[in-house]
Amino acid sequence: MIWPEVTGKVLEIGPGFAESLRFLKHTTTNDGSYVVDPHVINSYTALEPNKFLYGNLDKNAHSNGFSVEYDDKTNPECKPKSNTSAGANAVPFKIVCGTLDKFENIPQAILDGAPYDTILTSFVLCTAKDPKSTVDNIIKLLKPGGAYVFIEHVRQPPPGDVHVVEDNNVDAVFWGKVQDWINPLWSIIGHGCCVTRNTGETIFKAQGWMSVDYKSVRPVIDLQSRIMPLSFGKAIKARED
Repeated sequence: MIWPEVTGKVLEIGPGFAESLRFLKHTTTNDGSYVVDPHVINSYTALEPNKFLYGNLDKNAHSNGFSVEYDDKTNPECKPKSNTSAGANAVPFKIVCGTLDKFENIPQAILDGAPYDTILTSFVLCTAKDPKSTVDNIIKLLKPGGAYVFIEHVRQPPPGDVHVVEDNNVDAVFWGKVQDWINPLWSIIGHGCCVTRNTGETIFKAQGWMSVDYKSVRPVIDLQSRIMPLSFGKAIKARED
């Protein structure tokens, strides 16, 4: 699992309910609470465009020991749940409304917080209006040597793809055609999710990385898993000369 590698000043794009927070490095406090480790995570910013998700996003942040606040420019009407349960060393967690589709539209709170040590996405680039631009903006917001950690739905990688580590004898050509056929409907019922994007390649080919290490798997749990294979990994921004 790649989430324990998340460290420092963190920006998560499109966290939804932020259920992945439980995979971050945690520690047990003196009172027995199991919270995100403040020695590993310094601050956490969640850039989420869907305000209908904020209730559970706020709740999950609190349950992982964060001290929650909302960006007053993009969320002036929002107030966090009580932070009385957060300890004195609780890691700050800021919720900002927006996306990274266009650099000129990135909220000021995100720009002010840059550069970030770690930026992460989980099942986000499949719905991004412009995934290439989003990745380019991630690179701009990372510090030199910073890490982009990701797990994304992708198009079935072609047979023999060197990044595939779990093949399960899936007929990649057939299921790729199924993805092409089902994508117009899926993008409607899946709130814009596109299952035909070569997201791993998009990240790999972006300019500005020092290294990109990603793997792909072809799950065979059920029908949905066959049309939603995964790519996951970590990219490191090039250091300045």
